[in-house]
Amino acid sequence: MAWNGWGDPARAAPLPQPVAALLHDLLGVRTPHTPSIPMGKVRLGAPRLPGEALTELAHAVGDAHVRADAESRIRHTRGKSTPDLLRIRAGDAADAPDAVVLPASHEEVLQVLRICTERRIAVVPFGGGTSVVGGLAPRAADFTGVIALDLRRLDALVEVDPVSRTATLQPGLRAPRAEALLREKGFTLGHFPQSYEWASIGGFAAARSSGQASAGYGRFDEMVLALTVATPQGTLRLGRAPRSAAGPDLRQLVLGSEGTFGVITSVTVRVHPAPETAVYEGWRFPTFEAGTAALRRLAQDGPLPTVLRLSDETETMIGLARPDRIGTGGDSGCLVIAGFEGEAAEVARRREAAAGVLADAGGQELGPEPGESWEHGRFNAPYLRDALLEVGAFAETLETATFWSQIPELYAAVRTALTDTLTAAGTPPVVMCHISHVYPAGASLYFTVVSAQGDDAVAHWTRAKRAACDAIIAAGGTISHHHGVGTDHRDWYAAEVGPLAVDVLRAVKERLDPAGILNPGVLLPPAR
Repeated sequence: MAWNGWGDPARAAPLPQPVAALLHDLLGVRTPHTPSIPMGKVRLGAPRLPGEALTELAHAVGDAHVRADAESRIRHTRGKSTPDLLRIRAGDAADAPDAVVLPASHEEVLQVLRICTERRIAVVPFGGGTSVVGGLAPRAADFTGVIALDLRRLDALVEVDPVSRTATLQPGLRAPRAEALLREKGFTLGHFPQSYEWASIGGFAAARSSGQASAGYGRFDEMVLALTVATPQGTLRLGRAPRSAAGPDLRQLVLGSEGTFGVITSVTVRVHPAPETAVYEGWRFPTFEAGTAALRRLAQDGPLPTVLRLSDETETMIGLARPDRIGTGGDSGCLVIAGFEGEAAEVARRREAAAGVLADAGGQELGPEPGESWEHGRFNAPYLRDALLEVGAFAETLETATFWSQIPELYAAVRTALTDTLTAAGTPPVVMCHISHVYPAGASLYFTVVSAQGDDAVAHWTRAKRAACDAIIAAGGTISHHHGVGTDHRDWYAAEVGPLAVDVLRAVKERLDPAGILNPGVLLPPAR
């Protein structure tokens, strides 16, 4: 993965000149005065870990698997939010880990946690490094050092149970490899988030990931049946049956805990037979309101497609739902992408029935081309962001969810907060939105913001993001549907769940991690 951008550097492409010119004319985007600096000039502080600590860690995992070289530390600095990228491109790696440690077993993870507890070394569990909410940027000033616990060597498909249709996976397994191994057995996980090409199985569980086919396959946390977790106080083995009435479901303490309670070392998930066929198509609705009503009908009364997405008027016009066509569209209305996967006969039946609902709700069928275009470019948006940064544009995303009845208010509140704050800062934005995850009771809203970078893009975005987070809480939304909490959303998460709930979570952390070494400052605010 690119150390100062997203994904495979060989797939990076410059922004088409007509799009760059449009950004210049409409938003005042100017080419940055200072281009991204080379890795060799990144400002990196001296490692703080004492030699004895490195020696102990090397005894636990092997000499070759403790790395304190500059490149390893830089590649494990923060995540992939736009502020993260802007800082690293400017040469700022002030909060790089002091070392990268790569265990190969559950027992080695336990050993590393024991050493770090004794020596007060903060531990950042590291999967694909794709966090966009500060989940890899702990508050570790009070510790003797920080390590990134890179789980890439825990990368096996441990077991497939074809009778129960379950699979046990190790946490460092990247999503494409996991999918390939399952397909060899005739199964699919069906989990394809935007980060799919680089994210890990452990990261999906730790952050409650939700994939683009969630309407058909469900969220990742809904797939998880069992977990093994290494903590500084020992091992948790959670999940003995698909459902249980044996007390509260403790798996839910780990799912979404973002590495603050323990390190996931295995995940057992439900799997599905690999689909026989897949069909994607497009529909146009005159307004976002009309499209939302149509999606609600499908979510509540069926038939539910495997993939179901609705872009608002701005996102449809610009073409962001079809990244390979940005700048060439000018389409009117709001684009719906509907995808159907499974056995051919079942796909045909659901597709025909869904078409009847969409047409009755006022939709115009556009045929397969928009759906196939979306499917072909579904993982390209982060590469587009890199190209936008190169020409001086700022591009970032945020997401939330609420009940169907509250979607209009939440949608308007967040758009207004972003537009007003960035315009007041002298960088008027384009704000786009889509619905990409639907449920009988509600749906998610995913916003994309593009503006000029201005004199201090990170400061401008920080103010706008705070205003948007305030608007989300005030309008009754959740602070995150699938990106997670990290450090960026931590204070709003505390406001969302309330002080008593935060105290309960602190009590759990105190029992599992009494020295507080695991991802300090992530998820939970400092104790009062």
